[in-house]
Amino acid sequence: MIGKPTLTRRILTTDLPALGVILLAIGPFMWMLMTSFTPQGRLAALGVAISPANWSFENYVRLVSRTSFLGNMGHSFIVAAGTTALGLFVSVTAAYAFSRFRFAGRRILMMQFLLVNMFPVVLLILPLFVMMRRFGLLDTHAALIIANATVAIPFSVWMLTSYINAIPRSLDEAAMTDGCSRMQALKRVILPLAMPGIVSTGIYIFITAWNEYLYALTLGGRNVRTVTVAIQTLIGEYQIEWGLLSAGGVVGALPATILFLIAQRRLIGGLTQGAVKG
Repeated sequence: MIGKPTLTRRILTTDLPALGVILLAIGPFMWMLMTSFTPQGRLAALGVAISPANWSFENYVRLVSRTSFLGNMGHSFIVAAGTTALGLFVSVTAAYAFSRFRFAGRRILMMQFLLVNMFPVVLLILPLFVMMRRFGLLDTHAALIIANATVAIPFSVWMLTSYINAIPRSLDEAAMTDGCSRMQALKRVILPLAMPGIVSTGIYIFITAWNEYLYALTLGGRNVRTVTVAIQTLIGEYQIEWGLLSAGGVVGALPATILFLIAQRRLIGGLTQGAVKG
C-alpha cells in the first residue's frame, strides 16, 4: 500500500511547480495591466507602480484622445465578423457535404484541409497580395476577410465534419421522407443539433481573425488598419511610450477575452467533441 505524500513533499512536487507555471502564464499580462495604469511621468522616473494607489487612467485617456484606436477597433470588428460569417457559411455547407456524401477525392480533400494548417501563413502572403492588387481589393475589409478565411476555413471544415458525423443519418432520411428537401433537412434538423459545434467554431474564427497581424499589416493600409497593426504603430522611432502601448494592448485584447470568458465552456466542449468524434 502506497502511503499518502507528506505536506512538504506535495508542496515541493505539486504546488510550487503549478504556481510557477501559473506565474509564467499570467505574469506578463499582469505586468502589462499594471504598466497601462501607471502614469507616464512615474513610469519614466520610478518604473511600474505596483500599488493601486498610484494608478490612473491617464494612458487610456491619451489612447482615446490622441490616436484613432477606437476606429481601428471598428475595423477589426468588421473584419472579424465578416470572416466569421464567411467562414461559417463555407464550413457548415462543406462539412455537411463531406459528412453525408461519398465522392471521388473526398479523403484527399479532407487531408489537404489538415495539411494547410501545417504550413506557415507567410507562404500565402505573396500570392494573396498579387491577387488582391489585381482585383483592386488592397486596403479594403474584403481583402482581409478573404485572407483570414484561408486560415480559418480548413480547420473549421475539419472540426465541423467530425461534429456532423456524430449526428445520425437517420434524422436526415426521416426529414426527407416527411417531404423536406436536402437543404431543408440541413436547416431544420442538422443545424439545430450542430449548433454547439457551430457556435464554438464561430468563436474560434472570430478570435483568430481579431488577433491576426501578418495579413492586416500586408493587405491593409491607411483606410483599413486593425487593432493589431495600430498597436504596432504606437512604437516610435526613437522612444517607446510603454504606458500607451500597454493600454493599447489591454484594450485590443479585451473584446476577444470577454468573448472567450462568456463562451469558454461551449467553446472547449465544441472543440473537444469535434476533435474526438468521427
